[in-house]
Amino acid sequence: MAQVSVEINGRAYQITCDDGQEAHLRRLGGYINNRVRELVAAVGEVGDSRLLVMVSLLIADELSDAYAELGLAKRVDDVNKRMDQHESLSVVMENLAERIEYIAETLEAT
Repeated sequence: MAQVSVEINGRAYQITCDDGQEAHLRRLGGYINNRVRELVAAVGEVGDSRLLVMVSLLIADELSDAYAELGLAKRVDDVNKRMDQHESLSVVMENLAERIEYIAETLEAT
């Protein structure tokens, strides 16, 4: 496993990734950092937690638009309609919880 330093809003974070993914992770970190800087310029410093939520929502919106452009949004909606709503939500929540735990472990390791 490789370690990459990613700077977001002036703070360095050591992130673990698969070997060979370092450059990709740096690009992603740079993209997030740019979005944070744009947001700070627009709304000012509102705290790291709020910035994280706001940037996450902005990036999720961009992803949603990209899905729509590719025609994937309808496919995702169709699949979700076929799945039991409760099961779909629990799977999403479980995946999010695992991601949050991974991020927290990574941050604690630094």
